[in-house]
Amino acid sequence: MCDGLHLEATRSILDDKLVFVKVHAPWEVLCTYAEIMHIKLPLKPNDLKTRSSAFGNFSWFTKVLQVDESIIKPEQEFFTAPFEKNRMNDFYIQDRDTFFNPATRSRIVYFILSRVMYQVRDNVKKFGINRLVSSGIYKAAFPLHDCNFSHKSEDLSCPSERYLLYREWAHPRSIYKKQPLDLIRKYYGEKIGIYFAWLGYYTQMLFLAAVVGVACFLYGYFNQNNCTWSKEVCDPDIGGKIIMCPQCDEHCSFWNLNITCESSKVIFISETSVTTDEPRAPVLSLLVTLFLEFWKRRQAELEYEWDTVELQQEEQPRPEYEAQCTHVVINEITQVKRTLWRCDLVCLYSGSQPWWHISSPGDLEKSWVPSLYTLVVYSVSIQKYLTPQTATSITASLISFVIIMILNIIYEKVAIMITNFELPRTQTDYENSLTMKMFLFQFVNYYSSCFYIAFFKGKFVGYPGDPVYWLGKYRNEECDPGGCLLELTTQLTIIMGGKAIWNNIQEVLLPWVKNLIGRCRTVSSAEKISPRWEQDYHLQLMGKLGLFYEYLEMIIQFGFVTLFVASFPLAPLLALVNNILEIRVDAWKMTTQYRRMVPEKAQDIGAWQPIMQGIAILAVVTNAMIIAFTSDMIPRLVYYWSFSVPPYGNHTHYTMEGYINSTLSIFNVADFKNQSKGNPDPKAVIPTTCRYRDFRNPPGHEQQYKHNIYYWHVIAAKLAFIIVMEHLIYSVKFFVSYAIPDVSKSTKSKIKREKYLTQKLLPWDYVLVSGLASTHCLWEHRKGSVLALSPCIHKTLKELCIYIFINHLS
Repeated sequence: MCDGLHLEATRSILDDKLVFVKVHAPWEVLCTYAEIMHIKLPLKPNDLKTRSSAFGNFSWFTKVLQVDESIIKPEQEFFTAPFEKNRMNDFYIQDRDTFFNPATRSRIVYFILSRVMYQVRDNVKKFGINRLVSSGIYKAAFPLHDCNFSHKSEDLSCPSERYLLYREWAHPRSIYKKQPLDLIRKYYGEKIGIYFAWLGYYTQMLFLAAVVGVACFLYGYFNQNNCTWSKEVCDPDIGGKIIMCPQCDEHCSFWNLNITCESSKVIFISETSVTTDEPRAPVLSLLVTLFLEFWKRRQAELEYEWDTVELQQEEQPRPEYEAQCTHVVINEITQVKRTLWRCDLVCLYSGSQPWWHISSPGDLEKSWVPSLYTLVVYSVSIQKYLTPQTATSITASLISFVIIMILNIIYEKVAIMITNFELPRTQTDYENSLTMKMFLFQFVNYYSSCFYIAFFKGKFVGYPGDPVYWLGKYRNEECDPGGCLLELTTQLTIIMGGKAIWNNIQEVLLPWVKNLIGRCRTVSSAEKISPRWEQDYHLQLMGKLGLFYEYLEMIIQFGFVTLFVASFPLAPLLALVNNILEIRVDAWKMTTQYRRMVPEKAQDIGAWQPIMQGIAILAVVTNAMIIAFTSDMIPRLVYYWSFSVPPYGNHTHYTMEGYINSTLSIFNVADFKNQSKGNPDPKAVIPTTCRYRDFRNPPGHEQQYKHNIYYWHVIAAKLAFIIVMEHLIYSVKFFVSYAIPDVSKSTKSKIKREKYLTQKLLPWDYVLVSGLASTHCLWEHRKGSVLALSPCIHKTLKELCIYIFINHLS
């Protein structure tokens, strides 16, 4: 016996040195600790009607997407209340074996084990199974799976929920079905359930974004032959006769514009012409806002359905924290002794954040500049040997991806090291602290190359006679005559695709190989059938930060889809396909390859929610700047409406004819400096003039090589576009956020109904005690029999007295 738990030791049949201790929780223990933990349990069946779905008229279609209700029966909804043994008859107890679901049972057992006291040397008291595992006394501690995932248990009393989850959730043939969220929550707990609920909801948003992106892509694809400026690039009489200036020193030569013919067509498809490029980003920004707002409503529904509306958990200190606690501080309010680490004392008095002094913005800059420097140097150097810029872009993107993967390992270790140095007290504090650090590192790591291509490459290059050098040595890169949008699209495609492939290798292949090796070893050592606990022991451990990395992967993808959607219309489609597979891959590895995690309660997705909101706000700025400065949409509009007709143009009507010629300035080859004139082919005839991408006056002009009036018109139009687009989208976003309540009317009604039934069915003394306990208010005995109440209790009593008084009058 251990605090009421029944312990049963059994020796391993595969390893004589290994002993398993099975822990059983009897009914009395479950009831006692359910009261201590204030676990909400069924009080009465929910009598409120469920609002019909908006897709009710398409029930024949939605039925195909639902899980088979003959296999996974729908969970009955109940009104719930915090459990108390003295009021057991008031709760809806039909079967003691099913009153506590598996996740609740595991939580209670883990709660007891995490607080059990043991003694080590010098009579020093220590607490918790985590300390025992970390010190090596026990090798592992985990809840058991209920059966084999591949077939039902022969024991009729076993619900075989693992098998049901594998068949209707994790199996590839169920890829089109909705997730059985209630069963996931019942088996794995609310924390894992809320992750899969969020991932499914995010995937639904991607479906709408993918439809918009694919429509724009198809429009550009089928109209690429109607693009006037692309035809001019490919025309041998126009683009074939335009000689471009060398783009690098010493090793580059003159080249003809028409060698970029194919890339100009791809650029047109990517931009999907003037008529569709501009509205796509605002539409997707609105979709992101709707996703975030409706997710809050869905999250509120899950909070009610899963009894986490007023969740407040009392977490034990982490073993790593307790091991280094050397100071004792007395709480001024409760007079309870609390151990603190030396750093905590410094933080109490200074209010500083220790990690920020180690990982300041300057340190972040130092960490990503070397990788970006390597990428730029490679891009500049490779131009000597690969004149087509597409080949340079692809190879540079591949090298960038490899560098990102390497830096990921380094950044992860640095972030964990800094967080460990902080020594957060609880696991939640640890995860929240690590979340912000990891996201900042990954944000810089994944997005720095994309930001460079979008906003810096080709912007500060000077002109052929006076190029700008980076660090005084490397000449700044230039973009393709059609702009840097194609290179940005290539970078996004390779990083997103490569990241998805690499993550699947890590998440699927490696655990499968490790388990396969483990099974081969056990089979070779014994031919006996091992019991369930021994099979689970040889599965992989997911770890406390397992879900953290799943969230991080999806948030980085969310950033790619939102921050750069204006440059890559197919990004939502790639993300959609990846997420459909990601849901089933995560389900497969949890049900087949990993030990069952200790179920945990969770109200929401934690710190990831404000991170997504910050990304959504930043995405408005980045997409506006991509459209204005990276794409050629604004210069084309300025040419079409102002410079194609008099007084600046020679055409009698608005047209895009002559656009390419207007965007390429003329340079006199005689004005080349020795360093920047390139290395022309000795057999070729050296031209007297060449063209380069800029808006500058020609040689012989009184202000030769200075920016012309076209340039200032374009700059003014770009700035005006950014201001108008940002203000318009932000106005719509904030209006939508204000107009859509975070909690739906039906959910509010259910919460009020549950509180009413709790107050009606349960005595007032129970309501008072439960209310006080749920808010963790403090009772303090001082000066003999005088009872002092903390401010929160005064507030609670005041509200209860007002409520009783009103009911009495009515």
